Amino acid sequence: MPRWLPRAVILVLALVACFQLGSWAFHQLIGLLLNILIAFFLALAVEPAVTRMAARGMRRGLATFLVFLGVFVAVAGFLALLGSMLAGQIVDIVASFPRYLDSVIGSINATFHTELSRLEIQDSLLHSDWLQKYVQNSASGVLDVSATVLGGLFKLLTIGLFSFYFAADGPRLRRALCSVLPPAKQAEVLRAWEIAVAKTGGYLYSRGLMALISGIAHYILFVILDVPYAPALAVWVGLVSQFIPTIGTYLAGALPILIAFTVNPWYALYVLGFVVVYQQFENYVLQPKLTSKTVDIHPAVAFGSVVAGTALLGAVGALIAIPAVATLQAFLGAYVRRYELTRDAAASTAPSRPWSRVRLPRRR
Repeated sequence: MPRWLPRAVILVLALVACFQLGSWAFHQLIGLLLNILIAFFLALAVEPAVTRMAARGMRRGLATFLVFLGVFVAVAGFLALLGSMLAGQIVDIVASFPRYLDSVIGSINATFHTELSRLEIQDSLLHSDWLQKYVQNSASGVLDVSATVLGGLFKLLTIGLFSFYFAADGPRLRRALCSVLPPAKQAEVLRAWEIAVAKTGGYLYSRGLMALISGIAHYILFVILDVPYAPALAVWVGLVSQFIPTIGTYLAGALPILIAFTVNPWYALYVLGFVVVYQQFENYVLQPKLTSKTVDIHPAVAFGSVVAGTALLGAVGALIAIPAVATLQAFLGAYVRRYELTRDAAASTAPSRPWSRVRLPRRR
């Protein structure tokens, strides 16, 4: 046996053990790494506001606290309005449920010549086996729901703390990162950081402005139609349609359409038409003007990035996909050299002229 063979076997086994240990640690820490990634993008989004406040003489930690306090108050107010709206709707539905049930039973009796009674149906449901099993399963699942809620609160607290530290200690973090790099690489890191801050903050602020415009427009419609809970519905439509990619528009329009239907079925049709028309106005007029200087990427690239982000990281990837792709596009655009088109290339890529302007040769 060669003298190097035992050492080689030991080295291979050590490498395999290190790989297995690293893979196990990565799978155990993937939740924490996702939380840190969300916190990093959130810190990038609020850093422009923090930097402006710090430039006016305010301490960076206090500026970060005030920005996060404003975000917390806005989110808490939205959840309070939405919770009151949903609670009111649930109370109305529960109060009117016996009337709806009597109407359905009356229609069934008149159509099929039956003699059903609401009291008999309620008594049979209360004494049914499946209802008792459902109550038992629900009682046993209360602990699971509580654990899920506590886990969600702990995750939000973790994201909030990391994002606060990233935003408050942004300059110190950049200095610590650049101190371990050679001078040639330090400029590249700072440039990439500035592009990421500009693109992420621009994406958030442009979306917030579009959410404000959308909320005001839909609020005016809800007030004209006398739809209940108009402020909460307007905030719902504005935020959900802008900050949930791809399907946010449909989720945002479903709730006001449903509530408008309880007032008048024609009102639901009016709300649906307004949502469709406003979405076209936003896609072709409003969004290009607001995002041309912040996250100017092609719609196909944006859609593909959202799909790819969802496949990789789920909902987290869908939320951070567009600012991440915009940052990558801007960073690569600064280093990709572009050349002037030749005459043949410019002629082949020029937009085609309308048929009305093309002059056909005359026949002799």
